[in-house]
Amino acid sequence: MSLLDPIFPEREMKLIRATVVLMALCGAAAHAQMTPVGRWQTFEEKTGAPKSIVAIADRNGAMLGKIEKVLRKDADPNAKCTECTDERKDQPIVGLEVLRGARKVEGQDVWDGGQVLDPENGKTYKLKLTPIEGGKKLEVRGSIAFLGRTQTWTRLP
Repeated sequence: MSLLDPIFPEREMKLIRATVVLMALCGAAAHAQMTPVGRWQTFEEKTGAPKSIVAIADRNGAMLGKIEKVLRKDADPNAKCTECTDERKDQPIVGLEVLRGARKVEGQDVWDGGQVLDPENGKTYKLKLTPIEGGKKLEVRGSIAFLGRTQTWTRLP
């Protein structure tokens, strides 16, 4: 072997290049998931049982989330938001817009402002969305002044 021979043979260099490209693509895919946009499974706070699927979309920089499916076994598939007090009153729960208006905080993976609706009591709360665990989960915080609660939703494929 002479000093002019490469340290790695051509076959090994191809493997190294492919590995580097794959790692770069995986990193980009993980970063792309650090957004609330997608489909999320929600859970009952007391039991941890699946509650619903919420689809979140970006509408001109503001998040909009609708209930796509109710998962509770005892849920009425034709239920309406009888407790709502705005234009959502008496609208079907499936398809109901429950998240509105949160916008990305510059330089952070956080969406703040906007509102979240609890269709069970018709109340709206200030909304904050924070993707966690590489975007696999979403912290959804609803609050009034300093009082609030945070739910953790799980991303669906």
